[in-house]
Amino acid sequence: MLTSEQISDFHENGFLAVDRLLDFEHDVQPVIEEYQKLLDALCEQWVAEGRLAESYSDLPFEERLVEVYRAGCDYYQAFDIALPNGGIRADTPIHLGPAVFNLLRSPRLLSAVESLIGGEIYSNPIQHVRIKPPLSVVAEEHSHNALVSATHWHQDNGVALPEADDTQMITCWVAVSQATPENGCLQVLPKSHRHGIDLHCSVGGQLGIPDRLIEQEEAKPVPLSPGGVLFFHPMCKHGSLDNKSDAFRWSFDLRYNPVGQTTGRPHFPGFVAQSRQNPASVLDDHRAWAQLWLDARARLADVEEIKHNRWDADDPLCA
Repeated sequence: MLTSEQISDFHENGFLAVDRLLDFEHDVQPVIEEYQKLLDALCEQWVAEGRLAESYSDLPFEERLVEVYRAGCDYYQAFDIALPNGGIRADTPIHLGPAVFNLLRSPRLLSAVESLIGGEIYSNPIQHVRIKPPLSVVAEEHSHNALVSATHWHQDNGVALPEADDTQMITCWVAVSQATPENGCLQVLPKSHRHGIDLHCSVGGQLGIPDRLIEQEEAKPVPLSPGGVLFFHPMCKHGSLDNKSDAFRWSFDLRYNPVGQTTGRPHFPGFVAQSRQNPASVLDDHRAWAQLWLDARARLADVEEIKHNRWDADDPLCA
């Protein structure tokens, strides 16, 4: 569990970086291998559909992803561990593999989360994987896609419904690859969690705080090694830098809150990840977790509007 000093730092600054918190071989490597197999299957599918000229099976994972991306194949949604906030179809891709489920339930991760919110832990469905290509290959139409390009400054409460403003949500930003300022690590504004919620505007479909409301000179990049975790408060202002390297930057955004508190995304499914009081309530079956998302996809397919944030897109301050 986190030390008393680490817990104090979290509450003081609104964030806490713990390098190499996860066991790489046990927690991270199985996820990497699972995604390699997923890419194998997707490439075969896209070749069969005529969307990809060849499977590029002779290339390393990252180089293969570049070719897939350049061919216009949507790897980023097929890799994601949550549904999009709109335009959901009955066949919208989502990845629900056992290695990801095990990462969500990692004892090392949940132990640290318990230090911050207690032992009754619910896996919040506002979650993503981000395998971001170098900025040099990002297409213009994806310049505001947070799964591909830089993530705008925001607060996690700002991208949830106001019903979750009192939820003790904790975000765990997990580094799968080395995260550096050059390849687009997260940056945070220390102590910004103390000042309430700021206006969020939609830019290219991505919600973010207007730059004029951000104290850029106070921004602190947070590099992490693989297996490192950045914890932050839901009011902490944060975003990511551009990936100016020649390699992909890979991370997971995972969120947790106390059991019984609202998640801020009620149309998506969460689950009890840990319970000291009622161990029988914990979901430990990966197939049951996957089915929750598949059922949600079927329920939400072709729904015209899914309310997922509080902001008025026509707010004059967003002009």
